[in-house]
Amino acid sequence: MSFISRSTLAAALLIATAPLAQAADKYKVHEDHTWLTFSLSHAGWANAHGIFRAVSGDITFDKDDVTKSSVSVVIAADSLDTNSEVRDRDMGGADFLNIVEFPEITFDSTRIEQTGERTAMVYGDLTMIGVSKEIALDVTWNNEMPLPWDTSTVKTGFTATATIDGTDFGMNQLVAFGLGPKIDVEIDLEALRQ
Repeated sequence: MSFISRSTLAAALLIATAPLAQAADKYKVHEDHTWLTFSLSHAGWANAHGIFRAVSGDITFDKDDVTKSSVSVVIAADSLDTNSEVRDRDMGGADFLNIVEFPEITFDSTRIEQTGERTAMVYGDLTMIGVSKEIALDVTWNNEMPLPWDTSTVKTGFTATATIDGTDFGMNQLVAFGLGPKIDVEIDLEALRQ
């Protein structure tokens, strides 16, 4: 066997037996299957709850190296629902979310630290009411599988929690109304692989 053919055979064997590098997968947030909820103290009587009903975004998920993943999410501020139209209108006003001037709340990840087999801390800039602050999301990857009724569509899912202080974003009237100011955020998010 010639040197060239031996070299070619060796290269072919190396290629065939080398582990395949898995590129990061791209996902779109599935808006109908995403729940972004929050709760905060209402003067100590109980916890007031709310949900943002319009959440969109993109996820890059590298399962081989989670630290190379990224998340970018947009929340429509006027999709707030606190189970009261009057309260929603007040919370959307200039003293709180100021949705006329700032119609979107955004989150863009800046770094990710893997903390377990399926867990990570996702750090990123939350921009709300014209103020950007770094927050940390404690994230668990729940599952990924094709839809049972459409195997060509693959869905993945995450759960995340965080605590933020509304006054950090200029919502100083929270305290005057006996709200928070600490806000506990819970996210259950499903995303479709592109």
